[in-house]
Amino acid sequence: MKAYVFPGQGAQYVGMGRDLYESDPLAEELFEKANEALGFRITDLMFEGSDEDLKQTKVTQPAVFLHSVVLARVVGGGFRPDMVAGHSLGEFSALVAAGALSFEDGLRLVSQRAGAMQKACEAVPSTMAAVLGLPDAKVEEICAAITGEVVVPANYNSPGQVVISGAIAGIDKACELLSAAGAKRVVRLKVGGAFHSPLMEPAREELAGAIESVVFSPPVCPIYQNVDARPQTDPGTIKSNLIAQLTSPVRWTQTVENMIVNGATHFVELGPGSVLQGLVRKVNNGVSTEGLQ
Repeated sequence: MKAYVFPGQGAQYVGMGRDLYESDPLAEELFEKANEALGFRITDLMFEGSDEDLKQTKVTQPAVFLHSVVLARVVGGGFRPDMVAGHSLGEFSALVAAGALSFEDGLRLVSQRAGAMQKACEAVPSTMAAVLGLPDAKVEEICAAITGEVVVPANYNSPGQVVISGAIAGIDKACELLSAAGAKRVVRLKVGGAFHSPLMEPAREELAGAIESVVFSPPVCPIYQNVDARPQTDPGTIKSNLIAQLTSPVRWTQTVENMIVNGATHFVELGPGSVLQGLVRKVNNGVSTEGLQ
């Protein structure tokens, strides 16, 4: 069975999507629709901008979303997923590709999400760090032991790789304790805020109304959502999980494990980069992976 997976923020690179735009009329049409809907030429930033341009959350999120969704549309009849999943932002790409959301609604929600997250980042100084080489339970234990500051596991990316998220002082303390506990590496990430933590509550509240106002359809196949790592097809459940996603951890390890248990043998990453292919292989190197970008 074939599983399609969609990357999130951090997968972007200068030049992303240019070949698609220049070689396929449908891709050009969709990119131009996005330029008009967003009110600025995001294609200029994707194709010829700087790394700094692309790192702006308001640019990164719609850019990665666009690249992934346009790829799924260009593949056309070749896009026949048995199941889909997306990492954080990628969940929106997966929902549009699987027919649960229209292209226009998906793009609008991603743009609103990016704006809401940017505001939440600016409200409280916060950050994230990747922890390598410790069991999930140990990372959870150390985060829970820190009092007075928000520090939580944010991304369960693969066995032995967990990203933590929270206030800067809390992350600093957690990094010390995690290193002392035997972590192989603790790497502070170059991000502007504490994604997938309680500090994103203002963004969750802002996005909730927008998500509730949009019509979702049953997807053509199950989508394994970040919040519970389980296959979903009910539009109401999908909406609720999507709203909860901003303040909940991304359970990617569990998602891939569940997809494999349910029959996935081949994973295709649609979008920029190859991060998810690597994470899938770390979860289970017995499955095959490929990427389209």
